[in-house]
Amino acid sequence: MARVLSVDMATADVADRIRPYAPLALLIILVFGVNIAEPGFANFSTLSVVLADASILFILAAGMTFVIMLGGIDLSVQAAASFASMVVAELLPRVGYFAFPITILVGLLIGLASGFVHVKLRISSFIATLATGGIMTGLSLLMADGHTVAILATGREQCLWIADAWLFNIPNVAFIALVVAIAGMLVQRYTRFGRYSVAIGAGEPAARAAGIAVDRYKIMAFGFSGALAAFGGAALAARLSSGSPDLANQLLLPTIAAVIVAGTAITGGVGSIGRTVVGAAIVSIVRIGMTFVGIDIFAQQIVFGAALVFAVFVTIDRSKIPIIK
Repeated sequence: MARVLSVDMATADVADRIRPYAPLALLIILVFGVNIAEPGFANFSTLSVVLADASILFILAAGMTFVIMLGGIDLSVQAAASFASMVVAELLPRVGYFAFPITILVGLLIGLASGFVHVKLRISSFIATLATGGIMTGLSLLMADGHTVAILATGREQCLWIADAWLFNIPNVAFIALVVAIAGMLVQRYTRFGRYSVAIGAGEPAARAAGIAVDRYKIMAFGFSGALAAFGGAALAARLSSGSPDLANQLLLPTIAAVIVAGTAITGGVGSIGRTVVGAAIVSIVRIGMTFVGIDIFAQQIVFGAALVFAVFVTIDRSKIPIIK
């Protein structure tokens, strides 16, 4: 009996050591798998497309990471990104480069509003952000009667810092995403906001008892998510030279999957920006890989839905939710 117990403990210890590297191994397997199915996938031109897609997805998912680490969810990300694309497209001809910081500020304020509704009015983050997303969708539709807003030639010049590629033909948005990743890692590691996000997600009552201003940090997380969602939407508009009320409508599931598939727990307390980098790459490989091998684009949502269920099943901490409702 003791020998069996010892073997089980050794097996569990090996599994715990391997688990952090599983998402990276999955990413490598996916690249080789798609390349075997369709030789030529792993060439530089295709991988640069994957890199650009993963960069936009990561920017959206980076803010979501802190919300999920706190044990919440932000369902307004796709609406915020679409609304931001409309705002930046409208502002570029009028204020030039200032359109980008203004758009990010708008996203920050809307995110803070979502956080306030969630925390102060004691409404679940699911409902608060779903309602905020609905409001932003309505505003997007009202801005141009539901039509796409093209970024004119004068505005496109201000978009080149995002849409262009200047070093080894690597898209600029990849370098921007790298800056966001480094900044996010530094915030998580060296600031109270980053450290407390994990602590609050691991146990909110204990965090309150320890004197942590839980409400403040939760509102900050939603503001951070809103700002990065707006930045992601603005970057997407710059790359596509237009803003649209439904520009990011298919990105909610991939964004949540990018956070969770690499090991960030939906129940909070476990996760990191570094994991989201790998998760965004995995999701982008799947997105573009499926298109590359000829799978219908509408079937992608089925794959992401199934992947999300599996990722939640693997990472969820059931001790925090003894009753599933």
